[in-house]
Amino acid sequence: MIKVIKYEEKFQTLWNEFNKTAKNSLFMFDRNFMEYHKDRFVDNSLLFFDCDDESGKKDLCAILPSSLNGKQLISHGGLTYGGFIVDTKMKQHRMLECFEALRNYMKENGYEQIVYKTIPYFYHTTPAQEDLYSLFVNNSKPLKIECSTVINFEYPIKLPKGRKAQISRAKRECVEVIESEDFNSFIDLENLVLSEKHQTKAVHTAAELQLLKNRFPENIKLFAAIKDGIMIAGSVIFIYDHVIHTQYLAANELAREIGALDLTISTIIDNYKDTKQYLDFGISTEEAGRVLNNGLISQKESFGGRTIVYQTWIMEA
Repeated sequence: MIKVIKYEEKFQTLWNEFNKTAKNSLFMFDRNFMEYHKDRFVDNSLLFFDCDDESGKKDLCAILPSSLNGKQLISHGGLTYGGFIVDTKMKQHRMLECFEALRNYMKENGYEQIVYKTIPYFYHTTPAQEDLYSLFVNNSKPLKIECSTVINFEYPIKLPKGRKAQISRAKRECVEVIESEDFNSFIDLENLVLSEKHQTKAVHTAAELQLLKNRFPENIKLFAAIKDGIMIAGSVIFIYDHVIHTQYLAANELAREIGALDLTISTIIDNYKDTKQYLDFGISTEEAGRVLNNGLISQKESFGGRTIVYQTWIMEA
């Protein structure tokens, strides 16, 4: 029997220790990451215990980062990915039981549906798609299918001449790519680009990025392209067990002209291609995945990336 318990602060150590050893663990599911923006989301994370009726023992078998939006659960509203986090003991029949318990919990608490973000398979250290089958069995429907562009370092695709030329030009222009902690300059640059092209701004503030960097120094890094002492391009990357994710990419007009962002990406690839397996550029789609940004995805593909999809499902209680 599976028992569902809503997360409370007293479960923080248990939650974090379980996440560390999970087969689809990500550092963003650590409570020290999740709670940096707790003022913006109503957390409704859940713990799933496998209860042995005979012994009375309760074993934690899954955790589900989630937030609440009215009568809707979202896994999780403030995170790129979501879904059940499980250890290597999780098998398909047990995941189906977890979904049954989840639906019962939703009905008992008046929640009508859950928006369920899956974790792309290449982030798993051990296969962990038991949730995908369970979503199907429970008559869930795809809500968003979004194109992300991913490089597999084990099977690299050669860069086209044009991309190589831009990298060479950046070097001739004396652009230097360094690891930096100047998040203020980077977010100013990022917001300039986002406001010009999309009339929006970065999800994170500079202060939030610095806070998260301090909490997870080995998982969050900023690579900055500097020319004449000024940051003209850069990327904030999130570092996982065998994946590098470019959380942010930014370049001003000069940087785009002289290839500074190209050099930044090339530097990141060179730094991690021997120790990681994948580089995930993130999505290039809009309107829940139905509109493809051809210019954006073409740039990512020119570095040898190809499509893997992010899946978001919706399940009724």
